[in-house]
Amino acid sequence: MVPFAGWEMPVEYSGLSQEHLAVRTRAGLFDVTHMGQVELAGTDALAAVQWISSNDASRLKIGQAHYAGLTTPAGTFVDDMLVYRFADDHFLLVINASNVAKDVAWIVEQTRRFDAAVVDTSARYALIALQGPLARQVMQRVSNVDLAGIKYYWFAHGEIAGVRGTLSRTGYTGEDGFEVFVPPQQAVTVWDAILEAGRDEEIVPAGLGARDTLRLEAAMRLYGNDIDDTTTVLDADLEWIIGWHKGDFLGRQALAEQKSRGVARRLVGFEMLDRAIARHGYPVIIGGAAAGRVTSGTQTPFLKKAIGMAYVPVANSAPGSAFDVDVRGRLARATVVPLPFYKRPRG
Repeated sequence: MVPFAGWEMPVEYSGLSQEHLAVRTRAGLFDVTHMGQVELAGTDALAAVQWISSNDASRLKIGQAHYAGLTTPAGTFVDDMLVYRFADDHFLLVINASNVAKDVAWIVEQTRRFDAAVVDTSARYALIALQGPLARQVMQRVSNVDLAGIKYYWFAHGEIAGVRGTLSRTGYTGEDGFEVFVPPQQAVTVWDAILEAGRDEEIVPAGLGARDTLRLEAAMRLYGNDIDDTTTVLDADLEWIIGWHKGDFLGRQALAEQKSRGVARRLVGFEMLDRAIARHGYPVIIGGAAAGRVTSGTQTPFLKKAIGMAYVPVANSAPGSAFDVDVRGRLARATVVPLPFYKRPRG
């Protein structure tokens, strides 16, 4: 157990590698209640979300979610988030635990001119995630919702283990799965029921360690490592979450100017060619000089490779480009590879 953003969080239950492999081959259960929730409701709720967010929320149907940046005027990240459309005039934002106070203050300040209430509703929700190829069949045993009818990045309201909640077909592992929002008072009931329902499939609880290695294999960015208020959406190679055609939003002008002149650096994925593990913060060396930094890196249990992500000059960002990583004073060779490192099998 470790302190994390005001919470006591499990790094692992039975072992990081075992938990990681369980999620890739069966399913794992995560307690992600530490994530924050902010709701915006009112006549101008859509306009408010559009202003603070990089993505185009007008394209969301009721019952649909998407990934977005909570952006600064410079086109960098206050945070990254999931945006859920509960109604025409009601949105839920899921944000990072360490950023809740900062994000809420930012959202309130930036949306004052809109007719929309901004409420930190983090205390209303426990968030439990079942992730893996067997997640749907296990979750279906404890839910009255037809889970096969929920498409990826859509959600529905219903019961989980007799508890009213919301089931979202989302996750942070690269696998199929569901994240369920339930009242905190019923969280243990739901958690125990899911574990019991998956007993025959050997579903296991999984901690922060496996969550991090799984998301890295799937090339999902981590705020504070891969993205922050010094990295733009374009630097992070996330142009697909920019709603260029939706009108103005915080950071649009800066991002348009950057796109016009071209990015100077880009977040890339890499594999180590030499026997070494590149960790967060290690320098990237090109032509004998520091040219970037590793943002995330590990030896992954499933792929059995030392992989990572790093910011490098755009001239060195194409797949096949090689560079060195300074691993505690020793240079180790790495090569750029396409992202994501892992894609789950379809069907």
